[in-house]
Amino acid sequence: MRLANRFGIILSAIFGLVTPAFAQQGPVLVELFTSQGCAACPPADKLLDQLADRDDVIALALHVDYWDYIGWTDSFGQARFSKRQKDYARSKGRASVYTPQMIIGGIDEVKGSAQAQVMGTLATHLSVLVSGSDVRLTLTGQPGSEVSIEAFADEGLAYAADVQLVRYRDSETVDIMGGENSGKSVVYRNIVTSWEVIATWDGVSPFRQTVQVAGDDPVVIVIQEQGQGPVLAAARRR
Repeated sequence: MRLANRFGIILSAIFGLVTPAFAQQGPVLVELFTSQGCAACPPADKLLDQLADRDDVIALALHVDYWDYIGWTDSFGQARFSKRQKDYARSKGRASVYTPQMIIGGIDEVKGSAQAQVMGTLATHLSVLVSGSDVRLTLTGQPGSEVSIEAFADEGLAYAADVQLVRYRDSETVDIMGGENSGKSVVYRNIVTSWEVIATWDGVSPFRQTVQVAGDDPVVIVIQEQGQGPVLAAARRR
């Protein structure tokens, strides 16, 4: 990850500031790491619900599996999402993870239930001016057929980027019968079902690729600096 991002993260940790290193093109990506088995998570799930339908935000819930041992197996939990969260922690020099946690723009870490901090961090990301070096990402096509991806970086990228394809389910209500949330009925939104790296982009030549996407679930494309770095661009078709 580039030095500017690490410096920004350090400033955020010490002074409570939000310091995106550059503007993300398009909607801001918000990743909530949550679990049906986590007593502290329902307020964060409710906050994600507030963000789920916004056009300037792509808010996604990634259910981890490391709480399953306490008596309730998360019906959406996947080991790959636990790994993604742990990879974020390693990229930021931490050895531990927690829920609920939000990662905003691939840069800032926020307690997922801390509404004021989440909304303030998000507002900062949305207010950053777009510079000439930003990635421009466009999607055409629809879920259920194929989606064509085009990305350009006018001044090129200093680091290679992963092009990632994400699918998610819009909403589901779960009656939890065990664990810390036993007896609760929780509405979950934007539940990620798959997250795959489909290509590596050098950021120099334009990127173009068409992918087949079965089913009606929304399609999200995320372009992110390799090594769990900043999100450079995100776009959605639904």
